[in-house]
Amino acid sequence: MTATTTGTFVPPTRFAVPGRIAVNTSTATTWQSATITGIRRETPHAATFRFAVPAWEGHLPGQHLMLRLTAEDGYVAQRHYSIASPPDDTGHIELTLDHVDGGEVSGWFHTTARPGDSVEVRGPLSGFFAWPGDRPVLLVGAGSGVVPLMSMLRHHRARALEVPLRLLVSARSPEELIYAREYGEETTAVFTRSAPAGARVGRMTAAQVAPLLAARPPGGWEAYVCGSNGFAEHASRLLVEAGQPVDRIRIERFG
Repeated sequence: MTATTTGTFVPPTRFAVPGRIAVNTSTATTWQSATITGIRRETPHAATFRFAVPAWEGHLPGQHLMLRLTAEDGYVAQRHYSIASPPDDTGHIELTLDHVDGGEVSGWFHTTARPGDSVEVRGPLSGFFAWPGDRPVLLVGAGSGVVPLMSMLRHHRARALEVPLRLLVSARSPEELIYAREYGEETTAVFTRSAPAGARVGRMTAAQVAPLLAARPPGGWEAYVCGSNGFAEHASRLLVEAGQPVDRIRIERFG
């Protein structure tokens, strides 16, 4: 990755910007060893796992990877996970995983995995949800849907990028707000089940989205929405009703 000294991101030549961003087909198809070097608790149900991946060639904020676990009896489980770390974390990546009830992979990470354990990864994958840092960005996420958005926010801060960035994030409660310690003035939090004293409880509303669209920067926002199917549909509808062009909304959904 390269950057100018003024905080403007210069994407690698293998990526095509804007629109869908091409991925490096070599790294996207090659499995690499990733060793856990640290585990950080984010919420009662989510934790961040830091990996050393010496051959990692970098990624763009918003991209994801495929992770593979192989049991002693040869059984293999694979899952897609968004990358939480910014591109500049050379030789390392971070993944933030929810502990899913009955989840084979997330269950292993939350109950068995320890520093020193190794898994396999390949990627980065997909260029559609990637943000190179070259345009104003409005991020809207819920639950673990904030993970790829945090990669964008961390990239924005690490490079001191001058393009505007705003984050609207939804969680069930303050205790379940992933990365709560990292948010600043660019972030608005919405709580759907319990909230701090005096704060509203409920789903994201037009009243929370409209001010961000009203304060659109020159050229407008590129909107990135990530969360469950229901949340993605709801948030996208609010954005469109507030004036965000449909063709400038990128959606990544799960569940």
